[in-house]
Amino acid sequence: MSTGFTPVQGAAGDGSEIENLLREDLRGQSPYGAPQLDVPVQLNTNENAFAIPHEVAAVIAEFIGRELRGLNRYPDRDAVALRTDLADYLGHGLTADHVWAANGSNEILQQLLQAFGGPGRTVLGFMPSYSMHPLLARGTGTAFVDAGREDDYTLSPAYVRDAIAEHDPDLVFLVSPNNPTGTALEPDVIDAAYEAARGIVVIDEAYAEFARDPRSTALGRLEGRKRLVVTRTLSKAFAFAGARVGYLAADPELVEKLLLVRLPYHLSSITQAAARGALACAAQLQAEVDELKHQRDRIVKNLRAKGLPVADSDANFVLVGGLRDAGAAWKLILDQGVLIRDVGLPGRLRITAGTEDETTALLDAFDQALEQRPDMFDLQEQQP
Repeated sequence: MSTGFTPVQGAAGDGSEIENLLREDLRGQSPYGAPQLDVPVQLNTNENAFAIPHEVAAVIAEFIGRELRGLNRYPDRDAVALRTDLADYLGHGLTADHVWAANGSNEILQQLLQAFGGPGRTVLGFMPSYSMHPLLARGTGTAFVDAGREDDYTLSPAYVRDAIAEHDPDLVFLVSPNNPTGTALEPDVIDAAYEAARGIVVIDEAYAEFARDPRSTALGRLEGRKRLVVTRTLSKAFAFAGARVGYLAADPELVEKLLLVRLPYHLSSITQAAARGALACAAQLQAEVDELKHQRDRIVKNLRAKGLPVADSDANFVLVGGLRDAGAAWKLILDQGVLIRDVGLPGRLRITAGTEDETTALLDAFDQALEQRPDMFDLQEQQP
């Protein structure tokens, strides 16, 4: 499956001069990536399907315009104005001192690993989950320990507590809603993790705005928990994937420690201004989030009606099962002009919620696949 990266001949795994100079733990590894194919409907990377509305783009352009003549100067290296706006957006009594921002939530996670992980330290994850977690750990020299999940891919307080007791990690990564399953954590799972861990507990909430119950966020559990961190992004709900803005909320002392590892002036003046413009239009952008939630639930309802098992999702994507050969089913859907994601789970594929037309095309593609190759699917009896 293509990653969108074409290595130079002899660049990996053949004992070339450069390969031999590479860190030993990186030799033979492949870069992160998803298939990039030119098809009419692309529902494979969990992007927001809607372009930024014209009126929102105008506001963002105004914010950026104020910075243009000052680009001869370095940006505010602590991004105080942006952090203030982010704290206002999050609520829960948070201030700028509780918030930190960087180039996407990946850089936020990387900085947490740089500050609290590193050689001789471990981070505990529960796969299948966000595939960048082990890659970020490797890049920072932090050992990644995978505790797996229960048979239905859920996590219970007892399961998490036992895994932490067994591995005694320096950091714990939990994802809610989880990617690729779309399931949100129950609050008692977060409490169990925090009580059992001696180190940093990170709740990755990249898809939090799509939750069926907005109260499921871990933000309300931050007070009094100095080792708890909630990470977020503007990429999904704010349709801002191209701008690369991620952030976290945590105790001010923890935020202060991240300044030890952040690069100077890591967020450009343009990036900070664009993000502030988007935050100023949060209410308008929420309408697009509501529509994506509607299309997500439409996918769940329709695929279930066809006899395919689909878990309830709190993200902007769903995980569909009942596929006897996930790779072959992926190709069948692709042949209909719809690109979805094979995440490597047996019998399952992940589908990003799209526009109404894209969702219709997706459902039609499944109809065609079921008609052409019914032997490829393990359908469940439909519930009344």
